[in-house]
Amino acid sequence: MAARSVFTSESVSMGHPDKLCDQVSDAVLDAMLAQDSDSRVACETLTTTGLVMIAGEVTTKAEVDLAPLIRSVVHDIGYTSSEMGFDASTCAVQVALGRQSPDISQGVSEGEGLHKEQGAGDQGMMFGYACTETPELMPAPIRFAHQLMEAHRGKLESGEIDYLRPDAKSQVSIEYEGEEPARISAVVLSTQHSPEASYDQIRKDIIEQVIQPTLRADLLDDDTIYHVNPTGRFVVGGPMGDAGLTGRKIIVDTYGGMGRHGGGAFSGKDPSKVDRSAAYAARWVAKNLVAAGIATRAEVQLAYAIGVAEPGSIRVDTFGTSDADGVELERLVRKHFDLTPMGIIEALALRAPIYRPTSYHGHFGREGFPWEATSKADSIRKDA
Repeated sequence: MAARSVFTSESVSMGHPDKLCDQVSDAVLDAMLAQDSDSRVACETLTTTGLVMIAGEVTTKAEVDLAPLIRSVVHDIGYTSSEMGFDASTCAVQVALGRQSPDISQGVSEGEGLHKEQGAGDQGMMFGYACTETPELMPAPIRFAHQLMEAHRGKLESGEIDYLRPDAKSQVSIEYEGEEPARISAVVLSTQHSPEASYDQIRKDIIEQVIQPTLRADLLDDDTIYHVNPTGRFVVGGPMGDAGLTGRKIIVDTYGGMGRHGGGAFSGKDPSKVDRSAAYAARWVAKNLVAAGIATRAEVQLAYAIGVAEPGSIRVDTFGTSDADGVELERLVRKHFDLTPMGIIEALALRAPIYRPTSYHGHFGREGFPWEATSKADSIRKDA
């Protein structure tokens, strides 16, 4: 029998204060890209009791009325009353956006820096990951944790569970037999709620209406442990319960801790920033390698120098699940993917205002995002 081990990943809801900030930052980015597809945006958001503040650097021809935009995001998330500690219509909104440094700009503008091509917007390394544990080619713990938050959101929006409020977190622990998910050993779901809801009712509703209908029944058993609001009460939440910042949920945004992370956040950054665009490209590469049958697990690392177009290094790790060696895998990647910033932007159409939907429920493993396409799998399979 293969060795048993447990791996855990978490997700957070749209109403989590950090995720609220990610959504505001990406809404600002989308609004600017919608008017000027060449906008350079680095927008950071902070929120706390009664306040949303944005800061950063932008270079754009767009003219966006930012305060109403920010309030609309907060309203859409569900913070619409002072009774829940935060109200989109009355919270303070502060804007402190400046202009991008010309020293950075010349490095990422074609023909302006030391190199002719458009270079990377920063140095750094980015990782992408894919595996065969789920149909989306995502690790099961993070995919299931996101699905719980999607289900929670559905119950909140429909009003089926009328005491729910926007802030929530989930956590799923999966027991593996070798490399295969064997069972779900524990589930945690904490949800903000109105004061009148009883703990017993919350626990019953969340288990019966959110957890059990959402997670794979064949992985749940009589020994699965359920922790619902394990402190016993979660009335004070959202920005009133905890300050929020853009980019503070980078593991939730990616693979739940399965595989490595380069450290760069995504939200509020236009695609000239390789923190974002190259991380999307690395997922695109990894997913196509797995979809092609080259490996059952693949992690792709890309590294860039600011102002330089070509990645300084490409590394593919298949964790012993492929017959191809590292040299052959790098050859396949370089042949089938243009991983310069301009090549990534054009191949994935990243100048479009597509980013706000990425800022909740994960950037990967969801239909509709161009980096999730597996259209290169057939050509890679034939070449290999």
